[in-house]
Order: sequence, then structure tokens, then C-alpha cells
Amino acid sequence: MRCESFSFLPSLQFLFVLPLHPNPTQTNSSTLTSYERALRHQPTSPLLLHPLISTYLAYTLILTGNVLVLSSMWALGFTGTYLGDYFGILMDDVVTSFPFNVTDAPMYYGSTLSFLGTALLYGKPAGLLLTAEVLAVYMVALRFEDPFTAEIYAKRDREVKEGKKMS
Repeated sequence: MRCESFSFLPSLQFLFVLPLHPNPTQTNSSTLTSYERALRHQPTSPLLLHPLISTYLAYTLILTGNVLVLSSMWALGFTGTYLGDYFGILMDDVVTSFPFNVTDAPMYYGSTLSFLGTALLYGKPAGLLLTAEVLAVYMVALRFEDPFTAEIYAKRDREVKEGKKMS
């Protein structure tokens, strides 16, 4: 069984195919993502292979991450997810429903949870480090994205207000 989730950065689109095969060594190597390939050849930690961690916590994180990512895509639609702000196609109102009422960046945090869950599923400490790196990149992206998004919506609101005064 394979589960897919998507995340978007201003200049890059990532496709995360999460390894949910019970025995990762039996999957076809041509279907592996870069993240899976990177994890596959790293040492495994016996501490991370405890069933509570490598099964229950891992799948809970993957499921939670995918719910955040997929529900944010649903709430924003295709245009809001992939084109919107960066191409001047703005939403009528700010989305405040789930998952945006839980976190302001559900795609970033959701994909980070999926990375973390995958690292725990494989029991790979290197995956924990890669997850921390992904989170750091997302945090940097948010430092630019949040002000940019706020400004383009504020600009639109100013233009609408000025247009109404002129009418």
C-alpha cells in the first residue's frame, strides 16, 4: 500500500511517496523516492524499532501528516494550492476552516510529520536528521512566504478600497 501527499514551496514542488510497505526491502527500487533511497542505506537504531515507535507512532504521524496536507489541498483547491498567490490569482477570503484553524501552514507541517513518521517506520536516525533539515527549510520558506502573502492580500484590499472611493 502506498500513500501520496504533496507540498509546495514557491520554486519547488515535492512529491512524497511514503513507504508503507511492511517490509521495505521487498519494494521495487525504481519506485523509491530520494528520501526512501537515502534512508534505506543508513544504519538502523534498535531503540527506534520498538513496536510502539516503529509502528503505532510512525503510522499515526504519517496519517496525521497526510490529513493535514490533503485537507489543506482540498480547502485551497488546485488553484489556491499550486498557482494562486504567486500568479496573482487570489482567493476571495482567507481560508480559516480545517486544517488552517489548527496550524497556519498545514502543508509544511503535515509533510514534516510524514517525513518523521517514515523515519520512525524504518527506524533510521538519519531520517530524524533529514526531517529536522526539512523543517528548517520550511521555516525559512515561511519567513518569506507569510509576509509576501500578507502583502499581496493587503495590496488587493487597498486597491479595492480605493476603487470603491473613486466609484
